[in-house]
Amino acid sequence: MSQVHFTLKFNYGQRLEVAQGDLTLERVDAIVNAANAYLKNSGGVAAAIVMRGGESIQRECDEWVNKHGPVSHAQPIFTGAGMLNCRYVIHAVGPIWGEGSEESKLAQTVRGVLNVAERLRLESIAMPAISTGIFGFPKEAAARIFLEEIVAYYDEFPESKLKLVRITIIDPPTLEVFLQVFRSESPLGRMD
Repeated sequence: MSQVHFTLKFNYGQRLEVAQGDLTLERVDAIVNAANAYLKNSGGVAAAIVMRGGESIQRECDEWVNKHGPVSHAQPIFTGAGMLNCRYVIHAVGPIWGEGSEESKLAQTVRGVLNVAERLRLESIAMPAISTGIFGFPKEAAARIFLEEIVAYYDEFPESKLKLVRITIIDPPTLEVFLQVFRSESPLGRMD
């Protein structure tokens, strides 16, 4: 079970949370996989998801890529969740730091995840700090983009049925950076 360290409440009861814990143990409608464009789930969060959820997740990923080609930043895809405590895994491709237009690509990734969740009529999702691990995206800049995109999403869709967006981070250094940014830059009057 993750431990929530930050909550931002929106006007229609939706919540944005930052928590420390194991993403693969979250009990939500969907968890988000920090994927590469070919959905080869061989390292980091992606490997942990397949390890806990089972090989059916990788098989579905392979079938999707074989049929449609690489996944884009703006258009995450979803698969079943195998043995995980959720219904879906949303596979989101974050940018690799140094490839160009990284901030824009990460914003597209976060917004794409929210759009998929809305299309699936999900009420809760948990996502990792996409691109901040082996992809090398600076943690502070990533935290700012996550916050801006999620707040903008709820401003645009204030009655969204997506009641919970949780950013679940396992490592303390990344968690601390996200908490600092969220606490200092969240819209006033909405924080717990």
